[in-house]
Parts: sequence; structure tokens; C-alpha cells
Amino acid sequence: MFYWLATTYGKEISGLNALTYLTLRSVLATATAMILALALGPRMIAWLREMKIGQAVRNDGPQSHLSKQGTPTMGGALVLVAIAISTLLWADLSNRFVWVVLFVMIGFGAIGWVDDYRKVVHKNPKGMSAKEKLFWQAFIGIIASTYLAFAVSAPNSTQIFDLIFKWIQSGFTNELPSRADLIVPFFKNIAYPLGLFGFIALTWCVIVGTSNAVNLTDGLDGLAIMPVVMVGSALAVFAYVVGRIDYSRYLLFPYIPGAGELMVFCGAMAGAGLGFLWFNAHPARVFMGDVGALALGASLGTIAVIVRQEIVLVVMGGIFVIETISVMMQVLYFKYTKGKRIFRMAPLHHHFELGGWHENHVTIRFWIITMFLVLAGLSTLKLR
Repeated sequence: MFYWLATTYGKEISGLNALTYLTLRSVLATATAMILALALGPRMIAWLREMKIGQAVRNDGPQSHLSKQGTPTMGGALVLVAIAISTLLWADLSNRFVWVVLFVMIGFGAIGWVDDYRKVVHKNPKGMSAKEKLFWQAFIGIIASTYLAFAVSAPNSTQIFDLIFKWIQSGFTNELPSRADLIVPFFKNIAYPLGLFGFIALTWCVIVGTSNAVNLTDGLDGLAIMPVVMVGSALAVFAYVVGRIDYSRYLLFPYIPGAGELMVFCGAMAGAGLGFLWFNAHPARVFMGDVGALALGASLGTIAVIVRQEIVLVVMGGIFVIETISVMMQVLYFKYTKGKRIFRMAPLHHHFELGGWHENHVTIRFWIITMFLVLAGLSTLKLR
């Protein structure tokens, strides 16, 4: 909204011209989202308590978690509201990438909301069935993936549908431009053409996979939200680089017109996440729930695809990846050996808890690892 005001009335009111600068709007989006989260947090927590929307704790988990029984959950809605409002205030609303990320965030947030609601209100411990949840994730993911295949390839919003029509007229054989190739980090000239269907398949896997990976990580106070903030902030740097023709050429990245505007969304995500952490830090007054974890993970995946950094996302989000792999290994090994386990409990953070680590130690050490991995990801900007 403010960007539109600046471009419309900037000549009449000179001070508004400053709001055309992307970096300033990103900072203001961060501050706005943080203030909203801090201001709305106590009211939302009070409302969740009044509605008796409290967390159910597994009896087979760490005994220290039993004291968390009844703590308000679904607090991730606070993060999503703060991000959405801040983005709508400070972003260029004509930008195609801003809207697709908002669509993915709200869509996956709705899935998480229904899942949480069934668990805590309807007292159904399973929430949505795995098949139902995956169906809706797949549905939203395929819409976003198909759109992004053309949105990333097109130089601007007006040419997206032209590309679609040309692809149909070609008999579905037209190749995507090189900016849609899969980039291999740390190498200057290694990138793999994916083709349209390959791009859609990879994008779908990144969006849905990251969504569920963040959700699996969200098991301790503050454990998931801080890595989301750090990875999202790093993706803002990549968005700024690939969204500028001069920086992208110098650093040998594909130029994606319009991708820089995602800095505003990433800034809002960081601000809202830090504001939420104020209430989610140990001992947590509110939990994020699936509504927040699924939405934030999907948003990170979508942004990584737009800025062409899918592999770097795997590096920076290494904690999310390890947590997911630990669950897969545990389930497969349990079924193969008919009852034996690799870890004391999965996801991995519970393994360390049952091994004697205090919850705060697990959380902070995972934060430290994420910081190291994010720095490794950022190093790919120049080390190529």
C-alpha cells in the first residue's frame, strides 16, 4: 500500500519517495511485523486460553513435557497475520512473486489450522489424516509449482500467460529459459536444465518437503521459529541479489526480475518470528502449532525456488533436514526390525532430551548449528 502511495504521490509529497527504496521498505516491514506480533500476542494468548485451545502432550515423550499440557497452541496464526499485514503494507502489490508466496503461506496455514482445530477442539489426537493432509498440500503445491514455472521464466507479469499459450501451442515441448535451471552451489558454471515438468516436480517437492520438515522440527520451545527467522533472512539476501541485474551478473546468478521484492516478505517473516519468540521462548506461553509450522516451511520453500537456491536451502535448513531424516530412519528401521529403534525417540531433538540434555541446551545448540549452516549458505554468493 505504501509503495503505491509513494509511486502515485511521490512527486507531490517528496518525503514519500523514500518508500520506493526496497531496503527501507524491508526494514520497515520487519519492524511492523515485530510490533504487531508483540502487541497482538498477549491478546491472542488470552483468547486461546479462554477458548481452551491447549496443547495435548504425548505420554510416551520426555517427562519434562507433561508440564506443558494445556499450553495454548495455534499461536502460529499470530505470525501469519503479522506477516500478511506487514507485507500488504510495505510490498509492491503488483509483484507476482509476493502474491504467490502469500497464497502458499495462507493455503498451508489453512491446512495447519484445520489439523490443529481437530486436535485441540474436537479432541481428535490424529487431527487430519495423513492422506487428507497430503492431498491438500499436494493440491496447493501443484498450483504454486505450475505457476512458478512460468512466473520465474517470464521477465514480467504480463508475459506469464503468453508463455503458457506458447507452451500449449508448441505441443508442450517448449523448454524453459536458463534462469529456471537448477543451480549447483560453489560452482560457477554448473546448472542443470529441468524442463517444465522437472521444474514443477522439484518445486512441489521443495514446497511440500520444507513445510513438513519445519513442522517436524517444531517440538521444543523456540526450536523451529529461530531457524525459520535465520534462513528467511538469508533468503532475503539472495532475493536482493537475483532481483538486481548488476549484482546477479557480477555474482553469476540468474537475473529474476521482481524477485527482489521478496525481501519485504522475508523481513516481515523475520520480524513476526522474533515477535513470536518473545512468547514462545522457554517456558513457552504459546506454541506455534501446525498452522504456523506448515505455512512458514512452505513459504521458505517457495522463496528458495523463486531465487533459484533449492540446494542452498537444504544446506541452510540442515536442522530441518536432519530432523526429517531422523523420523524416516526411525520409522523404517522400526518396521524392518519389528520393534527396534535407532534413536531413543524421533524427531532427533527428543533423542537428545532423553539422553539428558536440557530442553534449552537442545534448542540453543540447534540454533548455533543453523547459524553456521546459514553462513555456509551465504558463502555461496561469492565462493563459486
